[in-house]
Amino acid sequence: MLFFERDIAIDLGTSNVRFYIRGRGISLREPTVVAVDKEHGNLLRVGDDASKMLGRTPANIAAIHPIKAGVISDYDMTARMLKELIARVTSFSLFKPRVAVCVPSSITGVEERAIIDATIEAGARRVYLMETAVATAMGAGIDIAKPDGHMVIDIGGGTSEVAVVSLGGVVECESIKTAGGEFDEAIIRYIRRKHSVLIGARAAEDLKINIGCVFPRQEISFADVKGRNLVTGMPRTVTLSSEDMIEAFSEPAERILETIHMVLERTPPELVADVSENGIVMSGGGSLIWGIDKLISSRTGIPAIVVDDALSCTSYGAGKMLQRLNDMEDGMINIARRRQMKG
Repeated sequence: MLFFERDIAIDLGTSNVRFYIRGRGISLREPTVVAVDKEHGNLLRVGDDASKMLGRTPANIAAIHPIKAGVISDYDMTARMLKELIARVTSFSLFKPRVAVCVPSSITGVEERAIIDATIEAGARRVYLMETAVATAMGAGIDIAKPDGHMVIDIGGGTSEVAVVSLGGVVECESIKTAGGEFDEAIIRYIRRKHSVLIGARAAEDLKINIGCVFPRQEISFADVKGRNLVTGMPRTVTLSSEDMIEAFSEPAERILETIHMVLERTPPELVADVSENGIVMSGGGSLIWGIDKLISSRTGIPAIVVDDALSCTSYGAGKMLQRLNDMEDGMINIARRRQMKG
């Protein structure tokens, strides 16, 4: 049993939350979903148990995502969810843990304060904020302390983060709400428009994982999906190909490409030269869509590489940052911002 404090790093994503415990590694992975009794406000399920209830709940129960686009959309539910999850990983500890939370670069001061307050309410002794891009770079094995520019693209469930990091912080960055969830919505819209069939979010995600692509494959893949015919109201099965996915994904893929170009245009020329030489590092569930690295490479002329463990890269990087907590201040978003404030 553990009777001493544990430092925790939380990758608080729109779709999933991961806890990295110092000395133990990633100890918890759960969908960022809670199930609530709407009549009494009771928290019924958290994580995987709640995720299974999405789209299947009776009228008095709501299964919701309390995190939207990487920030809190439902404060009370986020605090209660974090309290439940922190209790799972610190059940034998006598001390409240210090907690570092990954947040998007685009986060506002109000949103920062909401995350800090919710994490304190959930049982943290102190809370430290770090930018997702910095954590992702560290998780990918990049030495961010060097005066060397690296571009990091993290495509999560609710946000896509494009950043250039150097000297321990973010030089240029942009966060957009076009990410994994938007690719799911693009599939739903495409099937509705082309076949007059409505499918659910889970079915769309399955299609994205199985045949989704943004770059032509050598061999075309096919998959069937069941939905409701919007004309007759009856069940109907539609067969889709990987080429259909390229068409369906064209809009969200283009928005991500525009964001990459925007960040490159704002980046100092010396760092752009570094990025061109070092390549682009990609992580997050959205980076696993087939061909997205090839698409970015072809459109930018810069090699793009998806990290080995794209889903957990940010968590591992955040875990490395736990060793620096003694050098950080409560609520600080990253080392670079603290350095700017002192300067």
